[in-house]
Amino acid sequence: MAEKRDYYEVLGLKKGASDDEIKKAFRKLAMKYHPDKNPGDKEAEEKFKEINEAYAVLSDPEQKSKYDQFGHAGIDPNSFAGGGFGGGFGGFEDIFDIFGSAFGGGFGGFGGGQSRRSNGPRKGSDIQKSMTIDFTEAAFGCKKQIKLTKNVRCKTCDGTGAAPGTSKKTCPHCGGSGEIRTQQRTPLGTFQSVSPCPDCGGTGQINEKPCPDCGGSGRVRDTVKLTVNIPAGVDNDSVIPLRGQGEPGINGGPDGDLYIVLNVRPHKLFERRGQDLWLEIPISFDQAALGDEIIVPTLEEKVSYKVPAGTQPGTVFRLKGKGIKSVRGNRKGDLYVKVSLEVPTKLNGKQKKAIQAMRDTVTDECYHKKSGFLKSIKEFFS
Repeated sequence: MAEKRDYYEVLGLKKGASDDEIKKAFRKLAMKYHPDKNPGDKEAEEKFKEINEAYAVLSDPEQKSKYDQFGHAGIDPNSFAGGGFGGGFGGFEDIFDIFGSAFGGGFGGFGGGQSRRSNGPRKGSDIQKSMTIDFTEAAFGCKKQIKLTKNVRCKTCDGTGAAPGTSKKTCPHCGGSGEIRTQQRTPLGTFQSVSPCPDCGGTGQINEKPCPDCGGSGRVRDTVKLTVNIPAGVDNDSVIPLRGQGEPGINGGPDGDLYIVLNVRPHKLFERRGQDLWLEIPISFDQAALGDEIIVPTLEEKVSYKVPAGTQPGTVFRLKGKGIKSVRGNRKGDLYVKVSLEVPTKLNGKQKKAIQAMRDTVTDECYHKKSGFLKSIKEFFS
């Protein structure tokens, strides 16, 4: 046992942690490393086994007491302090409870455990679907119609799986529990195992006359049309839940949910940063030098803005409240306008002479940065 990690360390706890702390730590880690969430990940599978082993001991009062006193030797049947697992695996009962609700019964593809409530009501599986919308649709909100092919409740049998006019019967073998329990006495104690009833497949009911349309499953494939209300202010990777639009529930359980994951097409003019918008507008030399009134586009309208004389390239102006509305409130972001100086090209002779005349008239002293730079060079070499 020397190579085993401390069970408290495995669960990220300190020795002497309470039963509630142990259960919460187990739930969090087991959800993280469950094989259904990490398919094909051997490292995650090994961690999941280690977490289960630690929880099986620390959740059982008798085993926990031995472990706290003697460490791993206290629960080693080959050790002087070991007493086996006595009345069974204790904590694994709680493990089944936790994963019965979290993963729809049992451990999926791992281990072979089966939930004690496999014949109870279970929520249907959730569905995820991607949707691409335009930039303005995300900004202002919209309604979209989607088509979705999924399992739906069979209308012929209303989801019972039994042919019309008939009903399922309680399984005589398991008495409706869906499980067969067996006990085995060994020198290490009494071990109890639970397995699905072979007669009813763990459902607790026998379907003598299956529905002809769904074959007894209670579900059929169909294409449905849904309207999705997209609120104003959503962005890339925003998720819109549609409750009850997932897969049908099992054994009378509630239907799963549909999650719409949004992709937003980029805009030709605007760049989005949170609730704020950024826009770059080119201006000419004379506009920057002398100032000018320019037209600034926003998502809703065109507005007039006075560029002050002497505006430098890269200057950013803010138009308050011209951004995107917050999904969770009425507050709007701002529009930031960055001006860039555009140098004219393809000048004719007359235009070149005009610029040369300006150059002769506007001396270096008129350029604050340029004159400062020239002064620094002169001082450096003097």
